[in-house]
Amino acid sequence: MDIKTDDYRVWYDPEANTVFFQGFLRLDGMEAYSPVMSLLLDAVEKQPQITLNLRQLEFLNSSGISMLSMFVVKVRQRGDVQLYLQGAENVLWQTKSLKNLQRLMPGLQLEFA
Repeated sequence: MDIKTDDYRVWYDPEANTVFFQGFLRLDGMEAYSPVMSLLLDAVEKQPQITLNLRQLEFLNSSGISMLSMFVVKVRQRGDVQLYLQGAENVLWQTKSLKNLQRLMPGLQLEFA
């Protein structure tokens, strides 16, 4: 599955078991993020070990951060998913927000490059 606009792209690579995020993701409210949430949940259904690569995601608004938080909580509740997040040290929102996601799911593996 691939979600693409002029501002952002989100896609799942099944061979790498990775969902990639790229660009500026600033959708209006949680409802607008439902296709992204569906993509994430579908990826987890296919593979219980999944990586979210956010290194090329330059901006994510508060609704997007809330959507990621809800996804992490759903994954934690399942109890059988190993989640990895890859972030970029030079993107300020990632260094702050991704560490907060780790608080929601202590088993989440977080890697910055």
